[in-house]
Parts: sequence; structure tokens; C-alpha cells
Amino acid sequence: MQSPRVFSVEFSPPRSPEGVEKLRAARMELEQVAPAFYSVTFGAGGSTREGTLSTTLEIHAAGLHAVPHISCVASTRASVRELLRTYRAAGIRHLVALRGDAPSGMAGSAGEFRYAADLVELVRADFGDWFRIEVAAYPEAHPQARSPAEDVQHFVRKVRAGADSAITQYFYNDDAYRYFVDEVARLGCTVPIVPGIMPITNFTQLARFSDNCGAEIPRWIRRRLESFGDDRASIRAFGADVVTALCERLLAQGAPGLHFYTMNVAAPTLEIWRRAGLPVPKQ
Repeated sequence: MQSPRVFSVEFSPPRSPEGVEKLRAARMELEQVAPAFYSVTFGAGGSTREGTLSTTLEIHAAGLHAVPHISCVASTRASVRELLRTYRAAGIRHLVALRGDAPSGMAGSAGEFRYAADLVELVRADFGDWFRIEVAAYPEAHPQARSPAEDVQHFVRKVRAGADSAITQYFYNDDAYRYFVDEVARLGCTVPIVPGIMPITNFTQLARFSDNCGAEIPRWIRRRLESFGDDRASIRAFGADVVTALCERLLAQGAPGLHFYTMNVAAPTLEIWRRAGLPVPKQ
């Protein structure tokens, strides 16, 4: 029997009192579509550790399924174990295990971990099956990978270390996603790989993010977005069309769910959610 599809959302920990209120408002708006879970990101080198923790615990206290990110670059095993014990004591049973980014100016191998698979191994060794573990997948290859083949091997290692499922970096080329899923399946890796979805609302911001994380904006999309200049309404309308169509294709092709990168704003995700016909609880 096929598992139910999972539709989830992602937040970043706020950095100001105004940001806290903005995130709460976005969360309450998104509650109307009942996401399966709300993940909370973790800054480079643990720079948002306390913010991630407090945001996760607040979401959990609201009776929602909160899923913290934990990255291991520039971390010690002792500090990671301490954080995991805190989540276990709070009743958190689901996390996203990442290699993460090193703080600016620090070598990427700093700390006691080298790869996300090392973190997954620690979680399984110390906490058994307490946590459901998500890991990251990169359909267009991690920007620091020496080759796509090496990146696939790293992904498979994370799964064999004990990951239950994966969430991808966002992408706009569904061929890349299908090829990645097929490639890892040929290696015997069949965990659910949920596409990460980035709504398009600000071209300058999207281009900067994409250049940093290695996500391609197809030329036809980039050229169309450039042509709108500062016309934010046209950018949002075109972006909603493009991303909704992408979601529909992915689901038609059998994707096990969708994970929305909300940027702490509810409206773009809600628009795509409804236009793509994703589940909405009956009032």
C-alpha cells in the first residue's frame, strides 16, 4: 500500500521581535491547510541554534508537528547530543539532519563531523528509533560536490546510515528530480524523496539564493522574470503559474508529497496549495 502523501512547510527562526510576530501570523494562516509538519531551519555553524530551539518548542507547544533542523558542521558530538536530548525531553520525535554551512571564514570541515551521514549515524547510535530522520537531497547536485555521481553516493550513504526520508533543495526542472530519484533507486535506495518547492515572489532574492545553493533557474523563467523589472504583481502572478504547474506535474508523476519553503510568509504558499488542489481540511 502506498504511503499517504506528505505536504509540509518550512520556517526560519526570526531574528527580531517583529520577526517573531510575523512568523506567528504566517503559522496561524498556514494552519488552515493543516501541513503535515512545520520544519525550522538552522543557521550556518549553529548561528540560530537558540532561535531554532525556541521556535520549534513554540510550534510544538501549539499542538503542531514541529521538526527542527540540526546541522553538524562546526559542532561537537557533545553539543549535538545535548541538543537532541533537549528535543527528546520535549517530546519532539522528528528532525532534519544536515551537514550545514560553516560560519563565514571557517573551513567547511571544522568541528567533529564531516558529512551529514556522520550525524545520522550518531542519532541512530545514541537515540535508536526515537527520531524520524529527514535528510537533504540535491537533484541538481550539491554546489560543493566534485561530481553528480559523488553527490548521489553521499545521499545513499545518509540513507544507509539510517535516514527515513528526504527533502530536496528547490528546483524548477522536474526532469532533474525524476532522474535523481531513478538514479538512487537503481542503487537500491527507495526512501521517499519529497520535492522542495520555492514560491517565486522576488526575482532578485531568488536569483541570489539560487546562485548560492546551486539551484538552476531555467533560462526561459529567468528571462521572463527579468522582463518584469520592478513589477512585483506580475512577478508573483507569473511565479504562481510556474510553480503551481510544477507541483501538478510532480504529483502526477508520483512525488510522495511537497515541502514548501515559505520564507516566513504564508500567502504565496497558500495560493499554490489551493491552486494545485492540495488537501484542505473541511471546515
